[in-house]
This record gives sequence, structure tokens and C-alpha cells, in this order.
Amino acid sequence: MEDLFQGYKGDALETLKKYNVRVWGKTHIVTTRGEFDGTILPRAENDDDQHIVLKIDTGYNIGINITTIKEMKETGYKKANYKVPEKEFPYTEGQPKVKLFGTGGTIASRLDYRTGAVIPAFSPGELYGSVPELADICNLTTEKVFAVFSENMGPQQYISLAIAIGKEIENGVDGIIIAHGTDTLHHTAAALTYMVQNLPVPVVLVGSQRSSDRPSSDAALNLMHSAIAAGHGDIAEVMVCMFGPTSDEYGFLHRGTRVRKMHSSYRSTFRTLGDTPLATVTRKGVQAIKKKYNHRRKDKNVKILPYFEEKVTILYYYPNMQPDIIDALVDCGYKGIIIAGTGLGHVNKPVYPALKRAVEKGVHIFMTVQTLWGYTHMFVYDTGRDLMAMGVVPLDNMLPEAAYIKLGWALGQTNDRQEVIDIMETPINDETTKREPYNGYLLYQGGVPEVEQFVKKFRK
Repeated sequence: MEDLFQGYKGDALETLKKYNVRVWGKTHIVTTRGEFDGTILPRAENDDDQHIVLKIDTGYNIGINITTIKEMKETGYKKANYKVPEKEFPYTEGQPKVKLFGTGGTIASRLDYRTGAVIPAFSPGELYGSVPELADICNLTTEKVFAVFSENMGPQQYISLAIAIGKEIENGVDGIIIAHGTDTLHHTAAALTYMVQNLPVPVVLVGSQRSSDRPSSDAALNLMHSAIAAGHGDIAEVMVCMFGPTSDEYGFLHRGTRVRKMHSSYRSTFRTLGDTPLATVTRKGVQAIKKKYNHRRKDKNVKILPYFEEKVTILYYYPNMQPDIIDALVDCGYKGIIIAGTGLGHVNKPVYPALKRAVEKGVHIFMTVQTLWGYTHMFVYDTGRDLMAMGVVPLDNMLPEAAYIKLGWALGQTNDRQEVIDIMETPINDETTKREPYNGYLLYQGGVPEVEQFVKKFRK
């Protein structure tokens, strides 16, 4: 027998029964706070029993407290189908051949009303069903390589993707898109930058901050922008493609080693740190910002270096850090440690002996800065010079996450101390730069009169 009140319980369930209203019923609700029309949605199994969830005409969901309800009336009924049907992608002569690897994440997801969670539910083939404009951009083929949230991505997936990219380039593809969850997208972008070198075609990682079934989803536009960059753009590098501003004016293409997720929910969450983005991208094409980048080529020559040592970690320094943390890492067999230090690259003196013991036991330790912008300058103060003397190596302006990924990649190839240092200190693609541009660090504080006046010129 069909459950007419999916997920509802207690007082909320009794309210639905009182007014003879079902889940998926089109309903008019009169409350003490106004009148609302929409569709009754299922509740998550762990939710409370004091609210009824309504999807209103704008596409957004609202919760109505049952104590405010004066009257409810079901005006229609149609059970929603939140699964987008797959459609065979049409082939257009002359369009570039683009391969899309699906890994999961919000760009290929929907809401599971049973749990209230966003789940990876769309197969890559369904992307065309939801974004038919892709057919006007390229000839797209898809392959679902993983179905995981990005927090579950790791070395095994990095290596599989690197090998898959090499095979697709050998098959003559004109560009590659990787649909990926945003939480660790920048880690994967860094890993592929190191593992896939001398690219002849673009490799574009793309995600979305809001699931495909939300009216404010950025999935469709991000997919279109990534297809344009992969199929038509001249920049043959590993890049991240996401919203530029919070609106849908254009997207950014970020270099895989200099990008970071900077906001938990904004659509414009990704930012290039300590540098400028590679380019902007719109439906009309790619507009380069940086003058120097790897250009698209017609050959199939690419270098695949799929290596990774998993016993590597990032140690975020904080005041009063105890040395036993470092000793524990050594005892657990960790071979490499990236420290995100304070200021110019500092930690407290009590951990010095533990760091020295770690280096003596062959652990490779490198210093980055937790400020994210700026450089390690460990020769300025005694603290930094003492750390370098015991074997801690500064990494200029490399981001901690990019350094962590690179150290795992380096140790996957060698454990020789000098060879590891040489790999870490030799830039693959701007993970360290000689200087940061004057406009690479721009941070505005909202609420300040002059900032508000400036913002109002562009955001009415």
C-alpha cells in the first residue's frame, strides 16, 4: 500500500490527516502568517513533527509550523519524479569531441526526500537531459568513473583519473570535463596537474554549489562554461571552472595548483589565491586573463605520472601545539608532513625536538603559511632559521593543500631526501611563483563606507 504521508509523524501527520491532505498534493494553506500555495513534500525520516514542507511555485521549499495553520485544502495531486531521464547525445559534424568523466557531487545530484540529503543520483548521461544546450557546444560522450562525494575522493581516484585522461587523449579527444563535488575539487585539480603534464588539450574540473533540482543551481551554466573551455578554449591545462561573481555573468578558469574553495555556499566560492585567474568564460567563449599559459596542440603527447604515497598529512599549527602530535605521526609511519605555520612560517619551540626527531627518522617536513596569501620567509626570525637548521624546508607561496598533494605525489616516486626537495621546489605549473601580482591579494571588508560605495557602483 502506498504511503500517503511519507516521513511525517506525530503532530504533523495528524494535521495532514485532519485536513485530508497527502504528500505530493497541490495544497492551499491559510496560516496566521499568510496564505501559501504549493506541493506538500515528503519529510526526512529524522526531521521533527512540527512542520509541513511546501514547494512553492518559485521552486523553493518552505517549512510551515503546524501551530500557525488555520486551514488546508488539497486542490490537486501529482507525484513528482525528480529523476531526469537520460537522453542520447546527438552528434553534430564539425563539433569538438569532449569526454565527460562523472565522479559524483552536486553537479550530478538530486535531493533525497527520505533523508533530506543531497545524493549523487544523476548518471553522466542524464546531464544532457537536464542541460540540452550542451549539444550546441560539443559532441559529448560520458563515462561514470565514480559515484562519490568529493570528501571520499583520494589517491586511488586521482590515479584512475590520470590514467583515464591519458587514454582519452590517445583516442583523439579535443577536451575533457571532470564533474566533481566542490569540497575537495581543488585537491583533485592539484593532483591531476602533477600527474598529467604536457597536456595537448584542456582538462576542466567543474562542480556546482547547489544541486540540479534547485532554482538557483549553478550546475547548468558551469557545465556549459566547462564544455566551451574544454571543446573550444586554447588553454591546455588542468583547470577549475566555476562562477566568477555570485551572479551568472561569467565563469572563471582557475589554475589547478592555485585555486581554493573560499565559501561554504556561495556559487562564486572558488578563488585563485596569490595570483589572478587564467581566464573568464562565457557562452561566447574564453577570454584569457594571464598572458602565459600552455596552448592547445594537435598532437597526442602527454606525460602521465600516476604516483602517490598516502602516508602524508597537513599539520595546521595552533598555539600550544604539543610535540606528541608529531611523535604520533612518526610512530604511525607517516613519511611526509606539510606544516601550515603562522606568520612567515613559524611554530612554537616546544615542538622543535619532535620535529628534529622526525627529520632524523627520515620524515620529510615542509613549511607553508596558513595565511594563504604571501610567502614563507623563514630567514627573517630566529624561529624560522632554527626550523630550517633542523631540516624543515620552506615552500615559498605554495598553498597548503597543493603542497600536501605534491608531497604525496613526490614520495610516490622517491624517498631520497634531496630528490624529494628538488621535486617540491621545482614548479610544475605555478604552485610557487617568484612574486605575487599587486592585485593578487584583494580583500574588502563589507560595511566600510568606501567599500560599500564602491560595491554599489556594480551591484545595484
